[in-house]
Amino acid sequence: MNTDAVAFNNFTRAFGGRKAVADLTFSFERGRIVGLLGPNGAGKSTAMRGLVGLLRPTSGSAEVFGKRFAELKDPARTVGVHMDGLGFETGITGRRHLEILSIAAGMPKSRPDELLDLVGLEDEGHKRVKQYSTGMRQRLGLAAALVGDPQLLVLDEPANGLDPEGIRWLRRFLRNEGDSGRSILVSSHQLGELEQIVDDIAVLKKTLLYFGSLDGLTGSGEHTLEDRYLDLVAGANGAGR
Repeated sequence: MNTDAVAFNNFTRAFGGRKAVADLTFSFERGRIVGLLGPNGAGKSTAMRGLVGLLRPTSGSAEVFGKRFAELKDPARTVGVHMDGLGFETGITGRRHLEILSIAAGMPKSRPDELLDLVGLEDEGHKRVKQYSTGMRQRLGLAAALVGDPQLLVLDEPANGLDPEGIRWLRRFLRNEGDSGRSILVSSHQLGELEQIVDDIAVLKKTLLYFGSLDGLTGSGEHTLEDRYLDLVAGANGAGR
């Protein structure tokens, strides 16, 4: 059995001849929480979209559990995705949104209410999505990603729009999911929060600047994640001059 939850192999994606991501190669085993970091325009979303089949690489590959996303027999039960571009029908209720996804994934009728309770929207499921705040939509997006009880979560900036209480909730939520054995790939600009939950770090600026354990990057806490991240990005900027 393939032990890698995620594997990028020389993944490259170009738009109009310009590379958004070049020769990205890293992998991580099942049960790890991995933070994907990089400045705006670094290619994080491009890499994630390639991983979950929303775009094709120009060359190379991206695989989940040893297969390309298009080859998965039961994708909803394998990978849960939450990222921009995977929106909601705002005229229906949050519960109805989850109900539609649950039916498509072959999940029991109880699944929508379980998920609303899990993400703290148990009292908001009857409201139409257009009435949701940004933070509530983020929680609904997480619930949608979990519909099929997937082995892997791929989350692109899930903290966007969350207030401090919501960010603390998200930290605990992701750590609990990781402790339950779920694999997670998450991008975020909330470096202090990531530092409290991730096992490994990938730093990307079109090419991979670092991949390895959080402790390896920070010297087991001797340096902060923010300081080491900024050092890496500054070094890449200098190398590009």
